[in-house]
Formats: sequence, C-alpha cells, structure tokens
Amino acid sequence: MIFSLLAVTILSLSCSKTGSGTDGAVTPTISISGVSLPEGNVGQTIFPFKVTLSKATTNIVTVNFKTSDGTAIAGKDYVAQNGTLTIPANSTEGIINISVIADTIRAPDKTFLVILSNAQNAIIGTDVTTGTILNDDIYVYVSDAGYSTPKTYPGYTLDFADEFSNKDIDQSVWAYDIGGSGWGNNELENYTDNKANSYITSPGYLVIEARQEKLGNNNYTSARLKSQGKKSFNLGRIDMRANVPTSSGMWPALWMLGDNITTVGWPKCGEIDIMEIIGREPGKVYGTSHFGPSGGSANTQDGGNYSLKSGTFSDQFHVFSIIWQQDSVKYLVDDIAYNTTTRDKVGSSYPFNAPFFIIMNVAVGGDWPGPPNGSTIFPQRMFVDYVRVFKKN
Repeated sequence: MIFSLLAVTILSLSCSKTGSGTDGAVTPTISISGVSLPEGNVGQTIFPFKVTLSKATTNIVTVNFKTSDGTAIAGKDYVAQNGTLTIPANSTEGIINISVIADTIRAPDKTFLVILSNAQNAIIGTDVTTGTILNDDIYVYVSDAGYSTPKTYPGYTLDFADEFSNKDIDQSVWAYDIGGSGWGNNELENYTDNKANSYITSPGYLVIEARQEKLGNNNYTSARLKSQGKKSFNLGRIDMRANVPTSSGMWPALWMLGDNITTVGWPKCGEIDIMEIIGREPGKVYGTSHFGPSGGSANTQDGGNYSLKSGTFSDQFHVFSIIWQQDSVKYLVDDIAYNTTTRDKVGSSYPFNAPFFIIMNVAVGGDWPGPPNGSTIFPQRMFVDYVRVFKKN
C-alpha cells in the first residue's frame, strides 16, 4: 500500500509539470536587456538588444518584437522596427538591432522602448526594455535670421574680428571669470570654464549656456568670457551680433570695462554696457555708461534704452553696437542710435577715452532681473555670431 501511494505521487508530480516544450523539457524563459550608447555623429548607429533564454532547448524559439517611442521619436531619433526574432535550437541568445539616427545637434539624452510578445517555445520573462540614446554632441541649432552689419565701413578699417568659425573658443583672445559670489548683483549662477557652459556651435556661433544644475552654493551655472589681459580696444566702432535669451530671470550682456580696473577700481575705470537685456522686458535693450569715483557709492551713469516694435530679442539675431569716439560713446541696435554719452554730460571723471576690454556673459537672476520662475526652461543660451572692432582711418 505504501509503495502504491509513492508511485501515484511520483506519477502525479511528473504529470503536473508546467512550462514544458514539445520535447518534454522545461520551457525556457526569454528576456531582453537594455542598451545605452552614444548616438554618433554621422549616418546611423546600431543599438544591439540582447535577447536571452534561461537555458538552451532543442526547439527553435521565436518571439515578436516592436519599437515604441519614449522621449525619442521614430523617424527623427531612431528607425522604427517590428518583426520576429528566431533563436536556433540549442542556442541561448539572439540580437535585435535597432538603428539610431546620428546627428551633431546637442540635445538631452533620449529613450525608446523595445517590446517582446507572442513567444513560441519560450515563456516571456522581461517583455520590455529601454534604449537610451546618449547625447555626444556639442552643437545646438539656431536660425541665422535677423539683422546683420557689413565687414567694412567708409572711413574705418577692420582692426579685430572673431567670427567664431574655429572648432574651439580662441584662448588667445578670451579668458574666463569663474565663481559664484553673486558678482556684486546677488546673481544666482556659478560661472565656469566648462564646455557645457561655453562652446562653439556650427556653422560659427559662440554659445554661452546657462544651466539649472548645482555647483557649490549655486543652483545654476553659466559662463562669462572676457578679453582682459589678452585684447583691449580704444575708440572706433564695435559690432556684436547676437541672439539672446529673454526668459524670466535671465540677464544677458555684452559690455566693456576699463583696462585699469585692477588699479583704480570700479566705476572709476569706466563701464560701457553695449547691450543688457532683462527677462521681464524681453523686447527692450539698455545701453549704459558707468563712471564715478572708486567704490561705487557715488556711482553715476548715463543710459538709454530702445524697444522693438514687436517681438523679443530672442526671436532672431540683432546687432548691438557702439560708435566710440574721443569724448563720446554712441549706442546703437540694428544701426538705430538711442543714446550717446559725452564728456560734457559726465564732466572731469569721464573715463571712456582709455583702453577697455570686452565681456560677454549670461547671468541668472540678480537684483535687476529677479530670479527665474516656472516659465523659465533651462538651458538658456546666448548665441554670438561675431565681434568686430573697427578703427577710424
């Protein structure tokens, strides 16, 4: 009687076995692994998704697959595919190759899905996985539309130009201010020399990029480039063509300081603000001359502003200029003059006949623009097409 019960038990266990293949063996489990790779710059990059069986089987295993959009879009970021993968008998692995479309445009990392279904001779374990397209580009796109100025003017000679046509920022011309001290204005950014914050993008623009990321005690990073100690300028005409960020809390600027700032201090050295724009006034540009005794407590200034008839200064490129003559500085946008500082206005403390250096930066927050708000989407970028300095003949 005991023998009979044991026999029945063994028989019952044998018959209750589930997940078996046609050969009577335990049916393997099929799973798919994710892929995370750089997208590449030319053509297409293959993302190989590995499909594995938990064990080999004498049966041929097939499984259907298809792709699905995540933040990556089929036809733009990758090639949509669907089909059937076959894993031969006695094998444990197959590959699904998905083509990712390469480019040179800087963008966030993106993802798409690969989904398994309808397995034959296998049980699906992991049925969906993610392909992560890692950005490996330094270029960002901007339309070249907008105002431009010539490379020659009657009565002037081109003395200096940076068209930003090289691969990298010219270190013989531009240095970096670095740090997150607030810069006298309670600004919120930490200025860096990182390539994420300043770089050259095709077909020839300097990009200064403000990013929402923590560095030190600051929650934002940006860049502030200067020609101090490398290039200084004295009188002439200066043109800077730029497309600037105008979201809330942004404060892009193209400006100059006197070479003697390290000896006489600010504002006695003089400051020429060729362009300042604050986010809450996206269609208005300010041009201002700062002067006065060192220390700033008795700082005085002479400024003006110009408002676009429509749109904002981030809609397209504009040219911000000064015509800088002995005893006068005239401010222009798109060749429209809107303010002139003269020695007669300033008096004996007039500092603007001496050499100055150039500064280009994007500040985040500060006393004047105020902080970013929920409408400010980072990164924010200023594109500079050229800086040209002309000397009067």
